[in-house]
Amino acid sequence: MKFVIVGRNIEVTPGLRNAVEEKIGKLEKYFNPDTEANVTLSVEKERQKIEVTIPVKGNIIRSEQVSNDMYVSIDLVEEIIERQLKKYKNKIVDKQQGGGSFSKMYVENDYMDDEDVKIVRTKKFDIKPMYPEDACIQMELLGHNFFVFINAETDQVNVVYKRKGDTYGLIEPEI
Repeated sequence: MKFVIVGRNIEVTPGLRNAVEEKIGKLEKYFNPDTEANVTLSVEKERQKIEVTIPVKGNIIRSEQVSNDMYVSIDLVEEIIERQLKKYKNKIVDKQQGGGSFSKMYVENDYMDDEDVKIVRTKKFDIKPMYPEDACIQMELLGHNFFVFINAETDQVNVVYKRKGDTYGLIEPEI
């Protein structure tokens, strides 16, 4: 596995680099040797955050963990990604048509699905054109974390979502 480690408001010391490469390196058994793991370490006040993104053809495997100790965050993120890989193995590998980015051992090994993804409710509603700012207001009025709408400027389906720190995000399709 190849690592791209970046620090925001924190210096990536040799000790941190070793901890990341050792812990996240345990995931090597699931991927081909040329797989790249993008790791971002950041500090905001007392929050020690690690974000790991592993792009594989057709999917992105990602986890973000926060604690008051960077080494604890590193441990947590590795466990979460491993759990994701085991839980969604069949879905990820099937989508890959043979699992091109994954190691042969991972593709051939069977992992128990702890629980299948189950859709328990379907909602239908009229999507009307509106501006992203209006969609944010509508989302707040409904008390939801996200809101799907047609962007009045682009005529595309977009999603606004609530972020930490009382800010909002906008998801637009890439054409």
